[in-house]
Amino acid sequence: MATEAPPPVPSGLKHPYHLVDPSPWPIFGAVAAGLLAFGMLRLMHNKEPFWLVLGFAGVLVTMFVWWRDVVRESRAKGVHTPVTRLGLRYGMALFIASEVMFFVAFFWAYFHYALFPDHLSSVRYPSPTWPPPGIYTFDPWHLPFLNTMILLLSGCTVTWAHHSLLEGNKRDMVRGLGLTVLLGMSFTAVQAYEYAVAPFKFTGGTFPSTFFLATGFHGFHVIVGTIFLAVCWYRATQDHFAPGRSHFGFEAAAWYWHFVDVVWLFLFVCIYWWGAGAIAHH
Repeated sequence: MATEAPPPVPSGLKHPYHLVDPSPWPIFGAVAAGLLAFGMLRLMHNKEPFWLVLGFAGVLVTMFVWWRDVVRESRAKGVHTPVTRLGLRYGMALFIASEVMFFVAFFWAYFHYALFPDHLSSVRYPSPTWPPPGIYTFDPWHLPFLNTMILLLSGCTVTWAHHSLLEGNKRDMVRGLGLTVLLGMSFTAVQAYEYAVAPFKFTGGTFPSTFFLATGFHGFHVIVGTIFLAVCWYRATQDHFAPGRSHFGFEAAAWYWHFVDVVWLFLFVCIYWWGAGAIAHH
């Protein structure tokens, strides 16, 4: 039985793995994250926000310098071996899988009450419905549909940029990434306006809480993905990506962006469209 040949080992190495140099950023980032959590707890108890700001600044610094080092490693010849790149792909895939389960929790909470509204029964509402009485949902074919079209179009532009990269077309790669970043910013602006004119507030009950948590965390992911792609756009202008060269940073950003697109489709169908249909039914 034939066996697959092992990946090539760069010259000067006795193994195909990348052993990173000693770095201060893991311990620095752990301390910064701890300060961030400590600061959030103090802020919840109406204390000064000093530790929160300090921890948040430390996390930002850690993210910048640590990823800067990874980018430099990816451009060093022979450092990101095939096995290393495979490990990075597995890591990104597992990270996205964990994010999927993160959103599963929000959908679970939403459908827990949507399919079994009896959990919301009270003296005031002996026969509860979903959404609860007094909650007026958004028209799904207005702002939510506009944002759906924006995200679907951004999925096309990032795919265009990826194919341009594989074909060695730098101009179209930069254009595609730039359009994707602009579309991501447009989505965030539309969602911010939607929140500003929302007919309910976060503290207005179960429906507003699940709505803002699910769509708000998705909006946060859109902002993170937009920054991710903006960094890739800058790197593309600096000729960091080319066919035959390691460009996993671009691929990871594209994977993440497609994940954000898919989650939004579920949010649109389940919360905006089905939710509005449920209220019309009642």
